[in-house]
Amino acid sequence: MSQRTVGILLFNEVEVLDFAGPFEVFSLTAKTDLETKTFNVITISEDGEMIKARNGLRVSPDYNFHHHPALDILVVPGGYGAEEIEINNSNLIQWINQQYSQVECIASVCTGALLLAKAGLLNGRKATTHWMDQDRLAKEFPLVAVQRNVKFIDEGKVITSGGISAGIDMSFHLISRIYGRKVAEETAKRMEYDIFPQG
Repeated sequence: MSQRTVGILLFNEVEVLDFAGPFEVFSLTAKTDLETKTFNVITISEDGEMIKARNGLRVSPDYNFHHHPALDILVVPGGYGAEEIEINNSNLIQWINQQYSQVECIASVCTGALLLAKAGLLNGRKATTHWMDQDRLAKEFPLVAVQRNVKFIDEGKVITSGGISAGIDMSFHLISRIYGRKVAEETAKRMEYDIFPQG
């Protein structure tokens, strides 16, 4: 199976583990010889400039919205930047919509679900987010069937996951879905991570 490109969206005040967790999981995933990487993982921000994540971590994205490779998977993280700033950024919401029509799968972590909901991608679907934001998701986006007490929800082309570390569980689930449970288990073992629960 050919290598897939995973794009991870970055923006100011993004929650660090929301993007760093999936980045680590996808970057470490390899076939049995450990040399054949199954994913090419890249980071993308609106303008490609340095972003300042939560608690001051600075990250330099690889690409911007107008210049990046075609994506197979898009990961949309959350955090204060998603729920209070980028949810009002029409350029970012439009870009997410654009990517949805082209990718194999779009996956949110934490309050990244609010960005997918704003783009209309969760209408008529089951979805989850950080437990502290589930009421907001249900109130502001009544067409979304909000699910509680789950790590992630797989709706085919769209996967949403709960708060922060749940993005790691969601990433393992996606690897298992694409390449099989054995590849996911081997990656988890390398990370010394307890294998993902069922969503």
